[in-house]
Amino acid sequence: MTDDTSAEDLARHAQKMAKKKAARDKIMATKTDKKGLIIVHTGKGKGKSSAAFGMIFRCIAHDMKCAVVQFIKGGMSTGERDLILSKFSDTCAFHTMGEGFTWETQDKSRDIEMAQAAWEKAKELIRDPENKMVLLDEINIAMRYDYVDVNEVVAFLSSEKPEMTHVVLTGRNANDELIDVADLVTEMELVKHPFRSGIKAQIGVEY
Repeated sequence: MTDDTSAEDLARHAQKMAKKKAARDKIMATKTDKKGLIIVHTGKGKGKSSAAFGMIFRCIAHDMKCAVVQFIKGGMSTGERDLILSKFSDTCAFHTMGEGFTWETQDKSRDIEMAQAAWEKAKELIRDPENKMVLLDEINIAMRYDYVDVNEVVAFLSSEKPEMTHVVLTGRNANDELIDVADLVTEMELVKHPFRSGIKAQIGVEY
């Protein structure tokens, strides 16, 4: 490639990028509204809670009050919980309300009781206008098993969530009614998973 051709390519590239920037700036100029979002992470793929905790850590980094309620996960130590409780408990309230997955507890009435307690705590935290984001980790699973009434969750988020509070709901099989009222929905698609090759959950990856 000659110097002249290279210069022409660079000029064409710069012109193309300038047009893209102008178009992008025009679109962004129309996006002026702010609101607290209802955010749903669902799907069979890995990363739903991980992505949600990424947003929680962003809030912490900006010194924004936030909170986490874990509906299913039990007392097992996880990196995100240990870090928040040890370093950031003044910014982020962390409540592990579940006692494990149903096949581990083998006690449906107890699972329902704990899920209901988690939902009551979640409502308390969402109603508090100081909390700018509340993560309801694995609540979709609790709703799937009817431990928490999806209609009650949807009604609460629609009528009682403070205008500028973000609420993140994670877990497989998000209900259609929840998806309808959500502002942002991401479905994690499973392509490959090491568990299928006989590799168990590993520290730093899954917890």
